[in-house]
Amino acid sequence: MSFLTAYFFLTLTEIRTTSSSARQTTGFYAAEAGLNLRAEEIRQKFLGYNRPQGTSPQSNAPCQGTNQGSGDFACKTYTISGRTVRTYVREAEGNPHNITIPPGELYEYLEAQEYRYHLYSEAVGPDGRTEALLELVFKSRLVPMFQFAAFYNKDLEILPGPDMTFNGRVHTNKDLYLNSDNTLTIRGQVSTAGKLYRGRKDTNSCGGTVNIQRQAGDLAALACGLRGTRRSYTQSEVADWGGRIQVGVDPVTVPEPEELDPTPGKTYWDKADLRIGLDLSGPTPSVKVYRVSSGQTLVDRVSTDTLSGCNAVGYTLGGFHNNREGKDIKMLEVDLKKVLDCIHNNRTAFGFALDDDTEGGLVFFLTVFGPNSSGINDYGVRVKGGASLISTVSGAPRPRGLTLVSDQAVYIQGDFNRNGPDWIPAAVLADSINILSNAWSRDTLSRESLSRRQASNTEVNAAFLAGTDTTGNQEGEGGRDRGAYNGGLENYPRFHEDWSGKTLTYRGSFVSLGKPRKVNGPWCGTGTGCGTAGRGIYNPPIRQWSFDSRFAQGQLPPLSPRFVYLRQERFLREFERR
Repeated sequence: MSFLTAYFFLTLTEIRTTSSSARQTTGFYAAEAGLNLRAEEIRQKFLGYNRPQGTSPQSNAPCQGTNQGSGDFACKTYTISGRTVRTYVREAEGNPHNITIPPGELYEYLEAQEYRYHLYSEAVGPDGRTEALLELVFKSRLVPMFQFAAFYNKDLEILPGPDMTFNGRVHTNKDLYLNSDNTLTIRGQVSTAGKLYRGRKDTNSCGGTVNIQRQAGDLAALACGLRGTRRSYTQSEVADWGGRIQVGVDPVTVPEPEELDPTPGKTYWDKADLRIGLDLSGPTPSVKVYRVSSGQTLVDRVSTDTLSGCNAVGYTLGGFHNNREGKDIKMLEVDLKKVLDCIHNNRTAFGFALDDDTEGGLVFFLTVFGPNSSGINDYGVRVKGGASLISTVSGAPRPRGLTLVSDQAVYIQGDFNRNGPDWIPAAVLADSINILSNAWSRDTLSRESLSRRQASNTEVNAAFLAGTDTTGNQEGEGGRDRGAYNGGLENYPRFHEDWSGKTLTYRGSFVSLGKPRKVNGPWCGTGTGCGTAGRGIYNPPIRQWSFDSRFAQGQLPPLSPRFVYLRQERFLREFERR
């Protein structure tokens, strides 16, 4: 009986211990899930230039009674695996910290803003007892995308015909395809959240030479597959590059293309210094200046009349024919030189000066309001007079930077922000970006044969963010080996002239967050093989392109888009609550 009694109590103790351990394990995973949910909420908050706001609960008995905190740091309760999970956030002192990402890390040497937070999570079981207490200390890093030579939130294909050298970083949140008819050289860190392919996406083929700089500074080639077929590379197969190639990294959180919409509550519309729109909704087209007040978009009559009096803006209806889209374009016309002069001479009417630094410089939003402005349409914004982004008025202050934003297609005509003493950090964010050379003299050329549309040497210095087509009309494996080629990074800017023998000099950064939402004409090659009535669309320029290294030195355009990623610093279980 003594042995049986001892065995009974031992077995009962083991059962209770096992049951308690199972409860604690379930509670641990529930509390961990609560940490992950709150961390993701913090990350999402940083998109669109927001920052978490609020107060944390007091350290003594947090999340009890009225001690709940407020805003983004307040107590929040989840039900996970039958457990009640209570969470809250505490912000570290001194936020934000401007840092350079340390060597050896992904995105090494990039400039970033870093915010530190403490997350707390408590899992309470069905019996009301605490099963797990967890603390997570993490850093939220905000990295401007224009520090990359190319940053895509979709499949990225770099398949140039002539030799091409990329002096900058390359990242995609999807798959990366590298190929060349001659030699492609990348002298920067290459990272992909998807797969790395040596070869084309539209066909199972591979050719040319692709060199990527290794950690030691020398170049090494990525080889094709057998008999010139496409080859996929794993992380272990690129170990010789010493971390300069990263495959299968965690995707980073980026803003949605809808942030470019001219809607109250959207980042760029709300924060713009000047909002100009071509209004096609009434019986007579008109150009207006808008302001945002109490969450509503209103016409600014004073600024509208002032800008009209400066002859700085106007419109054309159907004069320019886009052969790729097969449409006559209704165009908002903006002369940047005259706009800048007008603002300086009428600072009271516009409410800001040219050297305004509220968002790091000037932000102009240019758009078209009409029956089809939110969908596929025939609208556009043309920017002229942008060779220098400095006012011609004597004594006018120098802009700290200029970002042009549009939810519609943008056409840059002529030199833009030429390199030299007048250069300022500049960017163009649009649905798609088109380049018209210095030789473009009249829109009737758009209806003539390609041989009549002769381009001339042109220079553009600006970061670009725009939509790009998708090969096979689907990202990832589903679009492989099917459908038309999207033109690749080398055809990111859209052309409308015969550039044969002429040079487009470009310094900047290419960012694409998705497909165009307003223009959907596919890339169909060069020459006279496609386009309206077989007139042809363009012949490509000599591409003298490079990443503008000044962007990596802190000279960024105003409101440069940023991606967000989290980095864990410390994880504690069953910590002593303070």
